[in-house]
Amino acid sequence: MLHQLKRIFSLVIGFVLVTYSLWLMSLEKMHFGIFVTLFFGIFLSLYFLFFKRIQLWHNSSILRKRIWQSLWAGIWLWLFTVAVFFSYIQFNAKFQTDQQPPQAIIVLGGGVERAEPTPSLRKRLDAAAYYAKTYPSALMIVSGGLVSGESYNEASVMHRYLLQQHPNLKNKIVQEDRSTSTALNLSYSKDILNANSISLTQPIAIVTSDFHLLRAQAIAKHQGYQQIIAVSADTPLYIRYHSWLREYFAYISGWLLNEY
Repeated sequence: MLHQLKRIFSLVIGFVLVTYSLWLMSLEKMHFGIFVTLFFGIFLSLYFLFFKRIQLWHNSSILRKRIWQSLWAGIWLWLFTVAVFFSYIQFNAKFQTDQQPPQAIIVLGGGVERAEPTPSLRKRLDAAAYYAKTYPSALMIVSGGLVSGESYNEASVMHRYLLQQHPNLKNKIVQEDRSTSTALNLSYSKDILNANSISLTQPIAIVTSDFHLLRAQAIAKHQGYQQIIAVSADTPLYIRYHSWLREYFAYISGWLLNEY
């Protein structure tokens, strides 16, 4: 009975993960989070298909059984760390302490498709505009360089979106159009802050997606930003969890690269 439940569980979860990943890929969403989800779905599907052979293989010797048990222990441990990371993303995005009014609002780029902001980037821009209306004297910096395969840089697309969708914004908007990573977003934005007589010791808001906020804050602190106001934008539901999974690996990568 237990073996049968394992097979059914593997089939259902594997089918869902593979179908979800292929659907996202059909929408031209290609990144590491999707590939990991697809790989795990294929692994579970193969486990279902070759269940009896796998049982015979790992039951044929104590060593093989221990290897198999160690593999699953590693998988469950990894899934636990992913769950902890996802929980902390939600906690960090929702529980931000009130700060002083910002001198500047930096909106981090989040992708462009056919000269339009991606759904995630639109959420960031809408959150930034809503926040900026309370502080009309704050300088707004839209940060993002040229995306591979696109003819327009992120900053110009972001600027245009704000002007079209939020025409009542009174904030001065400046484009930072050279960066191609979070670290460069924040580094190049410092030049604009300096040109507008804004110090890193003053309150500065950083607007980005919920999953990206933790890493953006860590990088900003590493670069000398001293009063960071974190403004979180929700990630669209249909791309939420694979985006969070991608960020899990990006956060580890940033730590290894000494970005924070």
